[in-house]
Order: sequence, then structure tokens, then C-alpha cells
Amino acid sequence: MSLEELEDTTAQSGFNVQAELEDTQRSLREVTLMIEQSQGELTKLTQRNAAITSHLQQVQKQSIQVSPEEIRMAYDSALDAQQRLFVMRGQLDKLQNDKHHLEKYKALLEFAGQSGPVSSAASGVGKSPMEGIEMIVKAQEAERQRLSRQMHDGPAQAMSNFILQTEIAMRLLDADPAQAKDELGNLKMAAMGTFQKVRNFIFELRPMMLDDLGLVPTIRKYVDAFKEQTSMDVNLQVTGNERRLEPYIEVMMFRAIQELLGNAARHSQATSIKVQLDMGNEALRVSVDDNGKGFDTSSLEEGASLGLKLIRERAEILGGSFEVDSAVGKGTRIAFSVPASS
Repeated sequence: MSLEELEDTTAQSGFNVQAELEDTQRSLREVTLMIEQSQGELTKLTQRNAAITSHLQQVQKQSIQVSPEEIRMAYDSALDAQQRLFVMRGQLDKLQNDKHHLEKYKALLEFAGQSGPVSSAASGVGKSPMEGIEMIVKAQEAERQRLSRQMHDGPAQAMSNFILQTEIAMRLLDADPAQAKDELGNLKMAAMGTFQKVRNFIFELRPMMLDDLGLVPTIRKYVDAFKEQTSMDVNLQVTGNERRLEPYIEVMMFRAIQELLGNAARHSQATSIKVQLDMGNEALRVSVDDNGKGFDTSSLEEGASLGLKLIRERAEILGGSFEVDSAVGKGTRIAFSVPASS
């Protein structure tokens, strides 16, 4: 439902936050039940996979006494069990992710139901709670779609190739052991590369070191990984008193810098980016400059960049500021600040 449709429905049919909250609670109960069922199925598949793996190990030890057909069947069973286990784990991860987003949406709806419209002094733009909720949900969905594409084009495609390479190696096992060994070596290298991609995805989703070490070490590591992945020249400067901040401020600033770097890589055609993080005693300031193609800043008001609008919204809610300086052909500078403690 769009914001305009929501406003019309609210005026014409008495739609309110409570109705949306009830629908969300119903969906949350359904997802929770599906997670419980999937966890039970995952346990069964894990036990089955362990049994098949044990059988495969026995077959390997007795390879001289076992026919090639029995070896092939054992490998096929192990591969099938692993595929089923992989699919079920993916399904469970998706359900848990859905539950997480529904819980956040439910909390926002509960907040919106308990409070009146947000004042312009609090939000900076005079938005109602439902407008803020709509923006957050859209941003979350856009991020999930981006990660879905990355997983499909990266690890998911690689897994498909792994299966094919495994089948080739199995067919060559008796006919040409040397070539089979080469194929397995190639498979190992491909698996190592895919494993690193998966680690990068996990880091983007929620870097553990943000909780353990704080904002500055996490930003430094992220910038290093970003430079390696994009081959862009990225310079990070940190000034002020490096220290731990409130967790919600660290998360907000990390996500904002992550979004700004991602935008520069995806849209700006820049070759160089400068990131400045000033950790003052009174305020925290971030600026990201790139030498890319720039853009017409009026597009921000037209809804062209949901990520930038969300950064501005969060900064202003915390009592900070947000600035964009860009023009077509002249690069872009985006800066924001928030109080050191809110």
C-alpha cells in the first residue's frame, strides 16, 4: 500500500495503526510456527546427513571390496543429503530474517499507535509516524533485494557449479584419477573464494566487531575490504577522541557510511573517495567526497535515493544535520552530524 493509498484509506474507511498491527501480529505468529516446523525438519535432515556421511566414510575405507556402482550410489546419496540440508538451512534463514523484520515493524507500529504525529522539531521534516515507518520498510526491502541479487549471482551460482564439478570428479574417479584430482583441486579453490564472499556478506549484514571493538575499528576494516572489492582509491581520516559510543549511534553511523560508500561504487562512476570521521566531544561528523559524475540534488526530493533520505531522517531525529553538495559532472560531497550523546 502506497502512502497516498494509506492516507485515502485512513480518511475514507477509518483505517488505523491498530488494524495494521493486528495483521503484522498474525503474520508473525505464522512465521514463528513455520520456523518451529522448519527447525524440526532441519534436525531430521542433519541426523540423516550424519548417517549418510558415516556410511560414505565406511565405503571409502572398503573401496577395494566395494563395487564402483556402490561407491557412486554412496556419493550420490551424500550429495543429495547435503543439498537438502543446504536448501532447508536457507529456508530457515529466510524465515528467521522475515521474523526479525516483522518484529521490528511490529515495534514501530506499537510506537506509532501510542504516540501522535511526530512534530517537525523532532523529525526535521514534519513526518507522521506512518510515513517514517513506510520509509524504513521500503529501505529494508530494497536492501533485502540487493542482498538477494548478490547471493543469487554469487554463492548460489557457485554452489551450482560445485555440484557440477563434483559430478565430473566422481565420473573421472575410476577412469582418470589424475584428472579427477585436478578437478577436486579446482573445486577447493572455488569453494575458498565463495567462502570469502559469504564472509563478506555476513560482515555487511552485521559485523561482529562493531559490537566487540566499536565504530572506528569496524569502519577501518570495512574501508579496507571495500577497497579490495572495488579497486577504488578510498582514503579514511579519523580525527577527534576515538572511543566507544552508544550502540544505536555506532550502528546508525556505520550503516550510513556503508550506504554512502555503496552509492559511490554503484552510481557515481568515481575512482576516488575521501571519508572523514570526526569524533568530537559534542558532535560526531561524517563527510564522504567522491570525484564521480555527480547528480541533480533535486532528485532527493523526488524520492530518487531512499538510502540518502533515510540517513537524513535518522540524523535529524537524533538532533543532527544532513547536507548534500553535488552537481552533474562535479562529484558529490555528503555530510551529516549527530550529537555525541542523545
